[in-house]
Amino acid sequence: MTKVNYFNQMNSILIKGNLFDLSKPKIMGILNATPDSFYSNSRINNLNEIMNKAEKMISEGADILDLGGISTKPNASLVNPEEEIRRILEPVKLLRRSFPNTIISLDTFNSSTAEAGLIEGVDIINDISGCVIDPNLAEIVTKYNAPYILTHSNGTPNNSSQKILSGKIMTEIIRYFSEKISFLNQKGINNIIIDPGFGFGKTIQQCFEIIENFEMLKILEKPILIGASRKSMIYKTLNSTPENSLNGTTAIHSFLIQKGASIFRVHDVEQMHEIRLLNESPGLFFKN
Repeated sequence: MTKVNYFNQMNSILIKGNLFDLSKPKIMGILNATPDSFYSNSRINNLNEIMNKAEKMISEGADILDLGGISTKPNASLVNPEEEIRRILEPVKLLRRSFPNTIISLDTFNSSTAEAGLIEGVDIINDISGCVIDPNLAEIVTKYNAPYILTHSNGTPNNSSQKILSGKIMTEIIRYFSEKISFLNQKGINNIIIDPGFGFGKTIQQCFEIIENFEMLKILEKPILIGASRKSMIYKTLNSTPENSLNGTTAIHSFLIQKGASIFRVHDVEQMHEIRLLNESPGLFFKN
């Protein structure tokens, strides 16, 4: 990373005063310190498993590790912030000490959890709620000048599947992001990554409509994160399961990397890295 004062907000973010270049796609590996993640193979039961998985992901090409202590799948059981902090605190400390050059993101919507992580060296806050569940989160992100991942969602994790959006999905998403970005800017948060929120209060058809019209999101001039890995939009379409939806995930990632997505949040780093390598190969038949 390079020390800078000014930067292109579509292709870069500032992390602790240093430029993190997003002009080429980055891979975010998912670390779930939870017992109930929707994808069973991503559930991690102890600190050794977390560290082994993190080391493997980095060796396979992960640029960012995204650690979460609460499942955000639809109808998930929420835990209190104290339990969430207990789940993530030691992993954050050890990840920061063991992998000093790897970007660490914390997947949380609680301000107390965010602050606990930021104190121990977390770089990015990944909030699926847009600061709605805990409005104090914005103040914490501002206090530590952390980059913020803003997700389009419709409801909280334990009810989002019950609140399906109606109307034109792209119009709604762009309106939501425009309003939220303005709100965050007023709070002093300018390092913003947007996530269209696949699976959060959207039908399968709406999710694929977002993919079809993905380039419309570029009007917001922010880096775009893709969180589609093994989600229900894929495995339900294929009449399959999360465990058997890698091929479908790969197809979607292959399409969206051509459309200019900045970050891919994935369970399968090695396969995503191969997509990235192919996308960078000259003269490849599916390149624009």
